[in-house]
Amino acid sequence: MLYPSFSRQLLTTHNAGSKSFVLAFSGGLDSRVLLDLMARFIAQYPTYSCHAVYVHHGLSNNADVWAEKCLAWAKQSGISCDVERVMVETGNRISLEQAAREARYKALAKHVQQGDTLLTAQHSDDQIETFLLALKRGSGPAGLASMPVILPFAKGTHLRPLLNVTRAEIEQYGKAHQLEWVEDESNQDERYDRNFIRHQITPRLVERWSGIHKAVARSSALCGEQEALLEELLSTQLAQATQQDGSLLLAKNTTQRVGMALIRQWLKRQKVVMPSLAQLEQIWFNVVLAKQDANPKLCWSNVEVRRSQGKLYLLQQWSDISQWQASLELNAACQLPQDLGALVLSESGCDKALRYPQKDEQVTVRFCYQGDPIKPLGRSGSRKLKKLFQEYQVPSWLRSRTPFIFYGDKLVAVVGYFVVADFSGDDIAINHRI
Repeated sequence: MLYPSFSRQLLTTHNAGSKSFVLAFSGGLDSRVLLDLMARFIAQYPTYSCHAVYVHHGLSNNADVWAEKCLAWAKQSGISCDVERVMVETGNRISLEQAAREARYKALAKHVQQGDTLLTAQHSDDQIETFLLALKRGSGPAGLASMPVILPFAKGTHLRPLLNVTRAEIEQYGKAHQLEWVEDESNQDERYDRNFIRHQITPRLVERWSGIHKAVARSSALCGEQEALLEELLSTQLAQATQQDGSLLLAKNTTQRVGMALIRQWLKRQKVVMPSLAQLEQIWFNVVLAKQDANPKLCWSNVEVRRSQGKLYLLQQWSDISQWQASLELNAACQLPQDLGALVLSESGCDKALRYPQKDEQVTVRFCYQGDPIKPLGRSGSRKLKKLFQEYQVPSWLRSRTPFIFYGDKLVAVVGYFVVADFSGDDIAINHRI
């Protein structure tokens, strides 16, 4: 009876404006069954189409073999299939599971066009695991809501059509239809929390309480509804607090409870890895409530929250570029590091700023200056660069990412802010393209 309920869900939940599906196909039991179900669905409803994508993480020596099997099974099913190779970031402070998941969904997103539906094969046992992992972390309603059946994804939607189906039912279907699938050896490694729950906890829960799948599904749905209600109630206040540059400005009379909730919703909309409760509290106490002259920040995952002029900013963590430098040639674009755009010194343009460099003055761009006080054009007297940045209200994190132009060892311009008086002229325009 698995197929009839599956096809009904696809017909009722799929976006009627598009009839294109993208199937995340790992070759394991769950996605192998999903491929077979989709083949039957397409045969019955030929106006729909499906394309499978195998994401090659490079984490197993068997990945190449799995990729070939997936291509073969998809071809047998009459479904096109691509292999996407990804690089998974590893490190002592990085969760391999999380890094692989992020890389996988990033690869899948490239295949989801406007209105398409991504299909993944998570089932109700996976939901139990996700719920218990959230419980272990001490998550609130947002975490305990676990995995929704359908949600926005890339340019379309993400649908989990097997989320109310048990692993036992999926295995029964696979065996009844004599399907082959791959066995990922990492799924047996109980050092991973999810595998420990799968092999040691869920079977005992099912043995004790046969209705545990439905109970967890019900609790997850209730938590999801409560989170959605909170988001709806805070939507107007969040819109008022969110500034044009994407920063968050909390009213001075905002309470801790409301303030932390607004910060969570603000971060959620920016689709970053959510901070833990302890980290959220640190944002409130150590960033929001820090002294006015402080330069507070909180880092987690690959992002950080900082405060400037009373506003909170979400930023990507960047490596140090203080030692980076490059030569500048007239009328030639110089590509800056870390998505900082390109810099061009041009002899054309209406806003001329610099004089020509002398023959012995090598022109370079750098991101560090530790020299003498500077006198900007139009100012009386010289000031230290730190004081000038404060006057120009340049946030602290932008100061180390602002390009400096040098003639020899002399600073001649801070791009976007000022030209040093002794080097001003009508010969060269500065163009910074982001």
